Amino acid sequence: MNGTVDHVIKRSILYSYLLSQPFASYVDAYPVLQNKVLKEAEQLEHGDHGEVVRVLQKKLKILSYYDDEIDGDYDILTEYALKKFQADHQITITGQTDKETIIALIEVEKDLHLKRLKHLSSSVYPGMHGKDVEIVQDALKYFGYYDGQIDGIYGPLTKDALQIAEEEHGIELTKEVTQESLVTLYESSANDNETDAEMEQQAKVDESQAVEEKKQEQKSEITKVETKSSNSADIVQAARSLIGSPYVWGGDSPSGFDCSGFINYIFQEQDMTIPRTVSDIWNFSQHVESPSVGDLVFFETYKPGPSHMGVYIGDGKFIHAGLSNGVSIAELNESYWQQRYLGAKRIQ
Repeated sequence: MNGTVDHVIKRSILYSYLLSQPFASYVDAYPVLQNKVLKEAEQLEHGDHGEVVRVLQKKLKILSYYDDEIDGDYDILTEYALKKFQADHQITITGQTDKETIIALIEVEKDLHLKRLKHLSSSVYPGMHGKDVEIVQDALKYFGYYDGQIDGIYGPLTKDALQIAEEEHGIELTKEVTQESLVTLYESSANDNETDAEMEQQAKVDESQAVEEKKQEQKSEITKVETKSSNSADIVQAARSLIGSPYVWGGDSPSGFDCSGFINYIFQEQDMTIPRTVSDIWNFSQHVESPSVGDLVFFETYKPGPSHMGVYIGDGKFIHAGLSNGVSIAELNESYWQQRYLGAKRIQ
């Protein structure tokens, strides 16, 4: 298991337990950890076998696409189940996993959990028993905070799990749990997952662009070409017009963007030339104490230094290209982004 999965299990109450278990135990671990295992595998196909295939089979079974034994053999039934899932979700039908299919599996399973929250009839507080407590326990187990049985009893295990989730995400959970607070937990954790997944994608981008970056370093003076004065309103308008574009590793067009490809595109729309990578844009731009509309905001995510970015649109919000939601609006005061914020810069 590499650093991506290590990061996830270290923040879980199951950390000590999981480290002592063979890899086979991960198929029975909490869904967020299973997601990381699948993302690490990238591609699975007919004839493969092993624990990652078991994770895939388990998710397909939860989603009612696979009803055979979870045996870790990617056989004709597993392939058929995956093809049916791909067909139902408008994914190219190959019978093989790829990034698009894996992300779709993860999102559909998460949506299944979110739908269960609609059955929460009231707020949940210490000492309660019943179906509402089971829904809370199930949500906590999804993220690895809860290690006990789904028994509907708000006891010490449930309280400890809520305390950990509350401290990690800054969401009020221990006094009472509401449907709104659980939805916020899923959304907050989605930011973490998005950047962990983006870490894997961005690492590949860095590798594939290594030669190009070398050329850019050698031509640093050429790279810093004269640009026209920034028209902040036009930049923001261009960024807003692309909301909904999907995330594509290495993408730099409306059919798919990565974070720096998105920024490049909107500046090119203003006839402004800037470097391609996050780190080079950071070095190219001028520091400002606080962002104004049209400025760039930078974050430290998967490695030391700037590794993610977006364009500031005012009111504490920015537009960026993220893995889970593509080009979308986020808020600087969200706990995830606050902790990773490096600062703002301006293209002049």
